[in-house]
Parts: sequence; structure tokens; C-alpha cells
Amino acid sequence: MSNDGFSVGGSFGGSFGGGPAQGAGQPAAPAAPPAPTGPSGLVGDLARPAPAGGAAAGDVIIDVTTQTFMSDVIEASRERTVLVDFWAPWCGPCKQLTPILEKAVESARGAVVLAKMNIDENPEVASQLGIQSIPAVIAFKNGQPLDGFMGVQPESQIKSFIERVAGPVGPSEAEQVLTEADAAHEAGDLARAAELYAGVLSMEPENAKAFGGLAQCMVATGDVARAKEVVEAAPESIANDPAMAAAKAAIELAEQAGSLGDLAELEARIEADPDDHQARFDLAVALGSGPDKEKAVDHLIEIVRRDRAWNEDGARLQLLQFFEAWGPKDPSTGYGRRRLSSVLFR
Repeated sequence: MSNDGFSVGGSFGGSFGGGPAQGAGQPAAPAAPPAPTGPSGLVGDLARPAPAGGAAAGDVIIDVTTQTFMSDVIEASRERTVLVDFWAPWCGPCKQLTPILEKAVESARGAVVLAKMNIDENPEVASQLGIQSIPAVIAFKNGQPLDGFMGVQPESQIKSFIERVAGPVGPSEAEQVLTEADAAHEAGDLARAAELYAGVLSMEPENAKAFGGLAQCMVATGDVARAKEVVEAAPESIANDPAMAAAKAAIELAEQAGSLGDLAELEARIEADPDDHQARFDLAVALGSGPDKEKAVDHLIEIVRRDRAWNEDGARLQLLQFFEAWGPKDPSTGYGRRRLSSVLFR
């Protein structure tokens, strides 16, 4: 992850310890917001305590100055790895990196400390390290700079960087619970899955996968109104996440299906006229929000086979909406993609 040519140097003697440790350990981020409550009827009631092995933001994210650098970084790094984030208020990329970096550090559950240094107010350390571009993050271990990176990086790469300089972190408790929730959802244990998704939200109130999963559970039980409330309660910051898009697509499908009326009538229309594409399309939409997903795929594929241009390629576009709502892991999605490929590229 280190940038090519990234290097640090300089001396770490008494020049960084010349004064009393003022301002050491000040939290750099507010406490996490409370878990959402209300719309699901589960999120608040089933709230779980924070993971026992975790660490509060104030414990792992601090502000550091030239005066406190020796104690808060050099000496502290002999106990656990310290990441120093060199930033400035005027730096746009720094503002982009900060929330990603802080989230990754908090997820590391105490494996590392993040020490944030404003280089406008404290230029000496950055100068001695030869830092010429920010944001720059340097990991210190055993009193020495170990590795670093410059510029904005995605959370996945920052997590990999942390594991490289501090050792394996493993999945957080929230990630473990989310995996269990997904398994329960796939197995059809919707009550258990909803309970677990709610538990994840009590630990991570902006977890898009948990919000999306909880909404999908509501859709699967036929409670579309509550599913919409869950989606509407999600923070704006995750509104465009794929998990939220899938939940919204599932809600839209369920609403469409609910307005289609008697399925037997649609089936009778298709039997009387196999080219009644509207009846076949409506039947597919109705089936796509229930247990007969592969039958829904078959009907849409039949429309594509008979008249690809019908309703401005509407059958194929409906299949794509199915895939988004069902998710890539659903066997019906794989089945539908294979069937669509076979008819499009025959």
C-alpha cells in the first residue's frame, strides 16, 4: 500500500519532548450516535452492548502536538502501533480521508492508535520526516517509523495497511453478527435474521448491509410498509449503497406485485394467448417477489425470446431489477443471468 518512493527519515531525540505533555489524549471525534429506533420495531428493542474487546474513539484517536509527539507517538508505539495522520484544515483530500481512516482505526479494536497532527500548527515533525504532500499517514512501531501512505485510500486498503503494520485484526463483532444474519436470511429464518440485523445496527448505526438486510426481511414477511420505514430511517450517508438499492428494488417489486390482482386470471390469459406479453410480464413481477423466482425468470425470458423489443426491452430490464433486488448470492439471480445470456448470445 505504501506509495512508490515513500520514505521517512529524521531524528527523534529530545527535540520532540521539550515541553510538558499538553493536550495529550484529546478525542478527535465525537462519540458514535445512538442506535436508530422505531421504524423496524426491532432495532431499539434488541440493542446490544458495544463489543467487549472494542475501544472508544477517545481511546484510539487523539490529537498530537510537537510537544506531545515524543510521549504520544514515539514512546506509545513501544506498546502498540501508532498511526500519525499529518493533515491541515485547508486540505480537501485530508477531509476525505479523515472519516475513512477513523472508521478503519475504530474497527481495529485497539490494535492501533491514530494520532492526528495539524501541520499548520505543528510543522516541525512533518519537516523532519520530509513530508511534502498531505494527507500522509505514517505508522510508528517500537519508536521508529515503519511504513506509510499518502493520499486518499479506500477503507479496504487502509484495513490491509493496519493489519500489515499491527498484525491480523480479524472481523469485528459487528461483522461476525452480520455474517450470521445473512446466513439466517438465506436459510429463511427471517425472525432470527431481523434480530441479528438489528443487533448490528446497535453497534454500527450506519451499517448499510444491516439496514438493507432488515428491510429485506420485512419485505419477505409481507410487511412492505415497515420495510419502507426502515429504508427511510437509514442515514443519508448510506442512501446510495448497493445494499440499500437492493432493498428499495425489493420494496418496489413487492408494491408492483401487490397491485396485480388474481394470478389465476393472468395464467388463463397466457394459456389463451401465449403472445399476451403484458399478462406474462405481470405474472412474472408477481412471482418475482415470492418463492417462485425461477418461474418469474422463465416468463420474462420467454418474452425476450418471442419479442425482444416489446415494451422497449421491458422484459430484460425487469430481469435486471430482479437481480438487483435478489442480490448476487441468490441462486435465482445466477439462474436468471445464465438464462438471459443463453437467449441474448445464442
